[in-house]
Amino acid sequence: MKKLFLSEFFQKLWLHSDPFDEVGKLDGTLFREVKTRRTLRLELNGRSFFLKHHLGVGWKEIFKNLFQFKLPILGAGNEFAAINALTALDVPTMTAEAYGERGGNPAKRESFLITAELCDCVSLEDIAREWSDNPPSFKFKYALIKEVARSAALMHDNNICHRDCYICHFLLDMKTADLDRPTVSVIDLHRALIWKTLPFRYRVKDTAGLYFSSMDAGLTRRDFYRFMKLYSHKSLREILRDDMKFYHAVDKAARKLYKKDHGKSAPEF
Repeated sequence: MKKLFLSEFFQKLWLHSDPFDEVGKLDGTLFREVKTRRTLRLELNGRSFFLKHHLGVGWKEIFKNLFQFKLPILGAGNEFAAINALTALDVPTMTAEAYGERGGNPAKRESFLITAELCDCVSLEDIAREWSDNPPSFKFKYALIKEVARSAALMHDNNICHRDCYICHFLLDMKTADLDRPTVSVIDLHRALIWKTLPFRYRVKDTAGLYFSSMDAGLTRRDFYRFMKLYSHKSLREILRDDMKFYHAVDKAARKLYKKDHGKSAPEF
């Protein structure tokens, strides 16, 4: 089994070469390295990219996930599919420049994904870090809430779950920060899954991740209500009537995450 996608840039760069051989030669700034995967920042012909190179997860990891009732992530394919799906939905995300996968044995499957670097971008976690002491303008704050809610709703309504859905994985393009609709890109889709019908628990998990990671951002109860209305496409009255099972589950999961991460109870709003 072999899959390959190359943008025009990489078609020219690797003309008459084996892309898998070329990926193995690439070097740059190491961002992360585990036993079977490395993430590098690269500069090639004046452009900057990120590479994720997977060398097979092994049967032990596959069986561990299956025994925990989790779908194992076998390589770069999930992220490549998620990028394409989000792009088709007009959800800002990374741009895939090169992708390859080879090997029939799922435990030893080699794959890679190269994405263009998102330049002049800052994570919402970093932006919101000072909001408790230095509140932003309402216009700016609401614009970001609106974009996060829009992207999350589009993902979930189209049966896509992120599975690492925290505000650190939403990047604001600072060149658009003053616009009514700033560009906020969803990144780190390594574990993303696309379902025929998105299970309730995965919708809860993603939304709870957003709630948990924004609990210390100086947001108010009204801000969270704004998110709920935008995400659910409903009035608050309709949410209270129809969706409280979901939002109670989100609140419970988020508070559990906060307790585990911070060693104390989550703030009340």
